[in-house]
Amino acid sequence: MRRTLSTALSALLALSIAATATSVHAQRQGGGQGGPGQGGGGDDEAAGKKKKRDEEWNQPKAPLAQLRNAGPCPYVKVLYDASRYLEFKDGKEAAAATGYTGEIQGVSSGCAYKSDEPIRIKVEVLFELGRGPQAVESRKTYRYWVAVTTRNQDVLAKEYFDLPVSFPAGQDRVYATEKLETITIPRADAKVSGGNFEVLIGFDVTPEMAAFNRDGKRFRVNAGQAVQAAAAKP
Repeated sequence: MRRTLSTALSALLALSIAATATSVHAQRQGGGQGGPGQGGGGDDEAAGKKKKRDEEWNQPKAPLAQLRNAGPCPYVKVLYDASRYLEFKDGKEAAAATGYTGEIQGVSSGCAYKSDEPIRIKVEVLFELGRGPQAVESRKTYRYWVAVTTRNQDVLAKEYFDLPVSFPAGQDRVYATEKLETITIPRADAKVSGGNFEVLIGFDVTPEMAAFNRDGKRFRVNAGQAVQAAAAKP
């Protein structure tokens, strides 16, 4: 399935984005509930989980072949405020109130252009998607967006994409890979380099979700248990 976006940059130029279908992998349920942002144990534990995930799913460090280009590529990054998706029942920010979750785990990209040709970019995005204790269905359609901007300035084009996933029985998270095969940015002349543009990616989040992300909040599900255990000691 291909998805496209276009917008006029001038009377004669246009920008487009196209994406391929998603590949999805499931992971066995861990000790904690919910998805990204809800597990605890500190940075060492998070690093260990990431290493184990990479080994289990054999995620390549550089999945995209190096493309040839005459200048720097546009900067491709995840917008921090939209990097995670967390649903809370009744707006209560607690692990037990968590529904569906999501986190953009990584982005790989490459570009190609020469002379005054348009810049062509390929991007691969890895999502980790979770199902918390308040999630009632085994299926969830997430929504994310891709935007092209001039460097730190105006949005030139933005497109939303649906990301449907299914959680197998007994499993609370899946990994999904989205491949954006064609992001094309026209250039006025050969002097315009890819360094003048950015490609931003993020979940379609509510203002409350954006504020949660902006504040850098994280769950430590076992924190309360640790406190109780400490209090019980003589």
